[in-house]
Amino acid sequence: MPECAVARLGVVPYQQAWDIQRRIHMEVASGERNDTLLLLEHPHVYTLGRRGQDSDILVDEARLAEIGAEVHHVDRGGEVTYHGPGQLVGYPILNLRRMGGGPLKYVRTLEQTLIATLFEFAIEADSEDRPTGVWIGESKIAAIGVKVSRGVTTHGFALNVDPDLSYLDHIIACGMPEVAATSVSKELGHRVSVDDVISAFVPRFSETFGLDVAWNAPTSITSGVVDTPLPG
Repeated sequence: MPECAVARLGVVPYQQAWDIQRRIHMEVASGERNDTLLLLEHPHVYTLGRRGQDSDILVDEARLAEIGAEVHHVDRGGEVTYHGPGQLVGYPILNLRRMGGGPLKYVRTLEQTLIATLFEFAIEADSEDRPTGVWIGESKIAAIGVKVSRGVTTHGFALNVDPDLSYLDHIIACGMPEVAATSVSKELGHRVSVDDVISAFVPRFSETFGLDVAWNAPTSITSGVVDTPLPG
């Protein structure tokens, strides 16, 4: 099977992670680097995709400063979403031309990977006949927003493991004001760590995408992208 480099980067500011993605995207698209999966957490941040509007954020700048949340306009699909500590964010940077299939197949495979991961924790989730993402009943547990350029993916998914879900009260998440959010910890009634979920996710990712995974040191992934050490 083709090989995919995997790196756990810890807690990374959003702009820094976006810069890393863009550099790796160029290298994967040019054939200089294998497919790569970045697994990380962000400090509190709201990101607006191509269909997002400032009005989807329900609090003003003063309140954003009070809760310590940044706002970024980004080039992925979708509307507004939240990232923060306790949430597993995954950025697969994959060559879809090699894999076969387009963006829709890719998103559906991501959904199935997350569903299989949650099943490892005895959580039954689904995505059938639902808006993009992964759901438990009427509550959303994972958001997905991607971009495909030169046949290579960026952005990815955000799985609620043990985040402060109150931050989602400040946005119209994914353009659906009535939707509630849930998390792995909330569903199980006890705390689960992001590292626990990574241990379950990576084998499922390998299986569903047909990739051999090779763990890489963070410095091998970020070399030439940032000059300061990654936190976390």
